[in-house]
Amino acid sequence: MKILVCIKQVPDMESRFKPDSAGTWFSETDLAFRMNEYDEFAVEQAVRLKEQLGNGPELTVLSMGPDRVLEAVKKALAMGCDRGVQIQDPAAHLKDPWQKASAIAAYAKNEGYDLVFTGFQSQDRGSCQVGVMLAELLGFACATTIVGFEFADGAVTVKRELEGGVKGVVQLKTPALVTCQLGLNTPRYPTLPNIMKAKKKEILVLPVGDLLHEEAKAVTTSFHAPAKKGGGIVLEGEVGDQADRLIQILKEKTGVLR
Repeated sequence: MKILVCIKQVPDMESRFKPDSAGTWFSETDLAFRMNEYDEFAVEQAVRLKEQLGNGPELTVLSMGPDRVLEAVKKALAMGCDRGVQIQDPAAHLKDPWQKASAIAAYAKNEGYDLVFTGFQSQDRGSCQVGVMLAELLGFACATTIVGFEFADGAVTVKRELEGGVKGVVQLKTPALVTCQLGLNTPRYPTLPNIMKAKKKEILVLPVGDLLHEEAKAVTTSFHAPAKKGGGIVLEGEVGDQADRLIQILKEKTGVLR
């Protein structure tokens, strides 16, 4: 069995974001980067499946982006993946989901993967599209937002999180792709021995130009912070007085002064 897990490196969400000089994405100055949280669940589940099946499966981790994404790839290798692939693209942030899925599919289509794991969305863009588009391009069965996973007798059984807190159970025949949601598992921390072993594992680097010949379907025209809002008003005093003051403020704000 061959397994692929796709990950993305994203800025730490505690960072202070500001638009770049082009105004189409954020400036990377002073930002710290990490593996996308939902992709960590995907890596963990892929590694657990590899452990369940013994030494047979080959587990590959793939990331698309500039050379800094190799840090996320190395973390996945230290978590238990066997080999890494970087689709080298300094301008990955300008690619739309279809272009990204197309580049990954161009690599994966001849590799004979039986299962593909992805996070259900990235924390920076949150489009939730790359995984399902990749499944479509590969012709794989697909289940999204999974919070439970089992594999037996060549079939995948997953529990999906649906709206309203409802759980749905779906069975898929391989080849299949699943997108992973919070609650699926608890990702492991790489141990020092595994971090050292990861340094010796193969990482294949493929220029994006060798894989992608698709034009952008959607283009980011602007990227900006939300407009700053004015300060709030704290009303003090007796409840009746506060109510009268609130009514007066609402009348002034809406232009209703009668």
